[in-house]
Amino acid sequence: MITNRLLFAAFLTCVFTISLDAQDAVSPSAPASPNETIPLTVPKGTAVQVVLDKELKIQNVGQSVHGRVAEPVYAFDKLVVPAGTEVTGQITQLEGVSNGRRTLDALNADFTPSRKVQIEFHDLLLADGRHIPIHTTVTPGSGQVIQFVTNTAGEKKKTVKDAASEKADQAREDAKRQWDDAMRQVHEPGKLHRIERYAVAQLPVHPQYIDAGTVYFAELAEPLDFGTEPLTPEIAASLTMPPPTGSSVHVRLMTPLSSATAQQGQEVEAALSQPLFDGNRLVLPQGSRLKGSVVQVRPARRLSRNGQLRMVFHELVLPDGLAQKVETTLAGVQAGKGQDVKLDAEGGAEANSPKTRYLATGISVMLALASAHTDGDHDAHAGDVGGNSGNRVAGGAGGFKLVGIAMGAFVHSQPLGMAMGAYGASVSVYSHFLARGRDLVFPKNTAMEVAIGPRPSGPSRDSRKPTDLKRENPGPKT
Repeated sequence: MITNRLLFAAFLTCVFTISLDAQDAVSPSAPASPNETIPLTVPKGTAVQVVLDKELKIQNVGQSVHGRVAEPVYAFDKLVVPAGTEVTGQITQLEGVSNGRRTLDALNADFTPSRKVQIEFHDLLLADGRHIPIHTTVTPGSGQVIQFVTNTAGEKKKTVKDAASEKADQAREDAKRQWDDAMRQVHEPGKLHRIERYAVAQLPVHPQYIDAGTVYFAELAEPLDFGTEPLTPEIAASLTMPPPTGSSVHVRLMTPLSSATAQQGQEVEAALSQPLFDGNRLVLPQGSRLKGSVVQVRPARRLSRNGQLRMVFHELVLPDGLAQKVETTLAGVQAGKGQDVKLDAEGGAEANSPKTRYLATGISVMLALASAHTDGDHDAHAGDVGGNSGNRVAGGAGGFKLVGIAMGAFVHSQPLGMAMGAYGASVSVYSHFLARGRDLVFPKNTAMEVAIGPRPSGPSRDSRKPTDLKRENPGPKT
């Protein structure tokens, strides 16, 4: 009997010892093993932003394309491809033009309509002379001249400005400055050159150009490997700490959005394109994700009312799946210069109508008035040969350029010129002030600056070990 009790006590002791060892192994505060490493890999699907540094005249398939990296590329916490790195590629396809569009453009005195150009990039040239071959796919929404727009939070009057808001303002200014610095490598044409290009574009037959400053989102078809680094206890411990209030992170939008199709409550996801540091302490590695939803959307409507979007990210997920609740505000966003996007203080985005619509409409109205003008000093026949012919041509130019000008020049009818001029003016007024406005579009891989506010009460944290960074993203646990 005593022997049985001794054996049972020994068994319980062994079980208790094994249990303690297992608890130590899964404890989130356990130090990282000195043999653990972090792979410095830029994963497949990562978008490299490439900006064309020179104007490109389109000639043929296979034509060489040269640009530079607009935003730095990171692997976990290491900069592996700096901004300004040279990128080379080529034109892979020149898409055809439909017969319907070709006919409409011809009526508008354009016999060389622009074609969509497919581009891929295949080589990175680092500053140390190393060539890194890449395989990329340019995503939809690329091929625009882009600007970086920040919100108007700094314009609001504040009686008391705390350290967090000052830190957020500074982060927003830094993001804008980084983008401006990247764009300084672009050889932008001067005003005279832009005027010349505009004049050439009005000719019936003209070459096609891609402007300097055009940005492409080139997704990696294969991962890039830059080795490994040791997982230190300091890195492991830092990943358990929440980001400081007032922090701002650079992200890439993974969910394409448009005010025309987005729905309130639609899930939205973005990935950190750059790590977040607090001094020398790593807070969030590259590849961390923000999850949220669309909280407000309004599609474009009649009377030139433009689309609006507001999104909020409310969950932060580390590369190993560790999750926590956050509050965020959209502080900056890339947008095509043609969109003229504006952000409000709360991070809501809206497309603005270009101011040039007033000039274009004014010209059309003046052409219509000129077509209605008659010279009292000319009789009916002489007026047709002299000044009234020019008025008819002016009226015809307000409609379809080619047909309108030809009819105005050769058909001796003042009412016809007036009708063409009125048509051109009415089309301009309708399209610029009465028709449906412009929708707000954020394509996949749009770069954004997201400000992280105070943590809400009751944050959710995963109890798993934060040092297991080599596993595939399993998704957040709550």
